[in-house]
Amino acid sequence: MTGPTAVSETLYTSLADQLPGFISSALLQCKRLPTLPAVALNVLKISRGADATLSDYANAIEHDPALTARVMSVANSVHYLRAAQPPHTCFDATQRMGLDVTLATVLSFCLFEKDHTARARLQFWQRALTAAVAASYLAQQLCPHQSGSVFTTALLQDIGILALQTAYPADAELLYGTEYTSHPHIMQVEKRYFGCDHALVSAWLLAKWGAHDELVQAVLHSHDGFETADNAALCLNVSGSIADAWLSANPAQALAGVIRQLNALTPSNEWAISGLLAHLEHTLPPLMDTLNLSTPAVVNSVALLQEAQQLLFEHTLSLSARLDAQQQARETLLHDYAELEQRSRIDSLTQLANRAWLEQQLRERFHLCLTTKRTMSVVFIDLDHFKVLNDRYGHQAGDQVLAHFGRMLASLIRVGDLAGRYGGEEFLVILPDEDAEGARRFAERITRRLQERPMARVDQEPLYVSVSIGVACLTDGGFGDERELIDAADQSMYFIKRSGRGGVSVYGH
Repeated sequence: MTGPTAVSETLYTSLADQLPGFISSALLQCKRLPTLPAVALNVLKISRGADATLSDYANAIEHDPALTARVMSVANSVHYLRAAQPPHTCFDATQRMGLDVTLATVLSFCLFEKDHTARARLQFWQRALTAAVAASYLAQQLCPHQSGSVFTTALLQDIGILALQTAYPADAELLYGTEYTSHPHIMQVEKRYFGCDHALVSAWLLAKWGAHDELVQAVLHSHDGFETADNAALCLNVSGSIADAWLSANPAQALAGVIRQLNALTPSNEWAISGLLAHLEHTLPPLMDTLNLSTPAVVNSVALLQEAQQLLFEHTLSLSARLDAQQQARETLLHDYAELEQRSRIDSLTQLANRAWLEQQLRERFHLCLTTKRTMSVVFIDLDHFKVLNDRYGHQAGDQVLAHFGRMLASLIRVGDLAGRYGGEEFLVILPDEDAEGARRFAERITRRLQERPMARVDQEPLYVSVSIGVACLTDGGFGDERELIDAADQSMYFIKRSGRGGVSVYGH
């Protein structure tokens, strides 16, 4: 299908209005966006019915010869060789495999395409299947008449990730390629990066396909947490957290967090968690193998639960609360660092700080010095005759000079200093707690290093450059703000320029 049915048109329009304009435009223009054929949508419709039988599913599947062949192939795979007779009909195949494997086979066949082995896609499908198996088990305990629909909803709840990966392939590795990243952290990054999360994209995509409104709404709210009176929604929402724990680098700690959340609502039954983990341990490996997915690391469900219970005990002694806070702070710091590093700190050519980051840091450090009665110096550097160099040797040689100069400058600064490219061939270095004389010595080390080392080679001949440097110290003038401090260093640098270039001048000295 290419668009929503009349029944879901209002919901589709509402979801489309919630999407940022650039996201909906990119998704609508993407030619490789995943889609579901009519037979798959019919299977989803059947899963809604409490009285649906395997015969109903088989009859729907048989309308698609390719899908039927896939179901028959799975039913004849090595996992079902112990059966006395091979299946001869689609009903025989679904009866042999069971409802969950049949649904997983249908939906994965329609959505896998050819790139499901890519790392980010593989992680998606591993989580989707783990969540679906967990949701189905929980539904059998809490709302058995809805187990089929809960399984399919869990399997499709993160389909928006596939859509975003397809529409933004260059960003997929950055957003989804990191192994063991927690799902809440992924959604935080999506909101900062796209202005929405994949739950909204998933719901929009399902509405676009023409899926029924109940499925769309369930997917839209599948990440809302555990506080719900709807048992089917609870099974779905818990399943994602269980899947995250199962696939985590530290599954016991993650599982302890899930149990802790459940205990905050109502004391959980240990046998239910124990049974769920045992079900995952025995069900997931053959299911993933059947669907040609590599199986995650083997998990011992008994040992996992014991370790999680020990962590919960430690939490009652307040240790886990501190660990949770540290982990959340670590994730926030890692995200903030990565985002700033990628987008707003680094000049790509010199690998030094860019102008925006320099000015922000100088502004913060300037005010810190004023309030704490500390000093600070700035060193303003301009490469001499750079335009002539570019005209004579070409911009490639000029870029090589800038890159080598950036590396040289980075090698001279101390921990706590900040060096950056201020613009063109201009550089700025911030020296906290350094007076004018110390800044002068630093500047002179730069000039000596340039005399010793060429910054490029042209036709195998070394190319040396000189610089004009201006220094300004906070305690040497009544500077009202950081801008005046930079201007003072800039004036000193131009004094050297007018005096013949290749030297150091200190403001006020």
